[in-house]
Amino acid sequence: MNNFQKFNKISDCTSQLVTKQYSTSFYWASSLFSRDIRQHIYNIYGFVRFADEIVDTFHDYNKQKLINEFERNYRDTLENGISLNPVIQSFCRTQKENNIPQDLVDAFLYSMKMDLGEIKDLNDELYNLYIYGSAEVVGLMCLKVFVKTKEDYEKLRPYAQSLGAAFQKINFLRDISADYNDLNRTYFPNVNFLDFSEREKAEIELNIKSDFEKALIGIKMLPLSSRSAVFMAYKYYISLFKKIKKQRAETLMKSRIRVSNARKIYLMGEMLLTKNLYFIR
Repeated sequence: MNNFQKFNKISDCTSQLVTKQYSTSFYWASSLFSRDIRQHIYNIYGFVRFADEIVDTFHDYNKQKLINEFERNYRDTLENGISLNPVIQSFCRTQKENNIPQDLVDAFLYSMKMDLGEIKDLNDELYNLYIYGSAEVVGLMCLKVFVKTKEDYEKLRPYAQSLGAAFQKINFLRDISADYNDLNRTYFPNVNFLDFSEREKAEIELNIKSDFEKALIGIKMLPLSSRSAVFMAYKYYISLFKKIKKQRAETLMKSRIRVSNARKIYLMGEMLLTKNLYFIR
């Protein structure tokens, strides 16, 4: 192994560490991917997580400057083939090896920059644009890793988008208190957050339910190398969704709902014991 190969290995290990530290549930689910695709999923997660952290977390720093530097570093890496940012280095290699379309990454970065603007009272068009760029394209990046032919990609594309959309909308509901009270963001269109009602909550949940139902059709068609891991993530979010549905609208405006580690371990153990393949074949 030469020194450049060592650098790439270190970059991969960094993306894996980012996944493990930021999302134990996703990291556990990722262990169900076959070895030949697992690292690529870590690399995608590391890239999108770092960008998301810039716009959501680094409040004491110039976020606009940071995201611009992040994007510039990424585009320089595409041109030059190397970055001293190991997360960007590993992602660019994954993008190249799996032919991830550039428009997907561009849409993602655009949505991240939207978060630095006025995310308030979005209309339907801007809401759908944000959902596409922040979540659906991430599902499509992963889909490019899962399948190797254009025909399979196009067949599964709408289902991957639905799954990404469902995950993101669940995140919006889970984080609605912090988004509204701390970040002054209101993602859902046509919702009065000064008086978030049970009717509005139910309408959002019905939309999410539709996304989940469509996504499950696609999960059943995934290759065995990725199916169990994606279904594990689906099960985790379904569990979170059920918990959110039991809460009143006013409760969501005050606190963040989460799935306990014990429940996550149970879901993972259930998957490992049964594989649930009888259900997703």
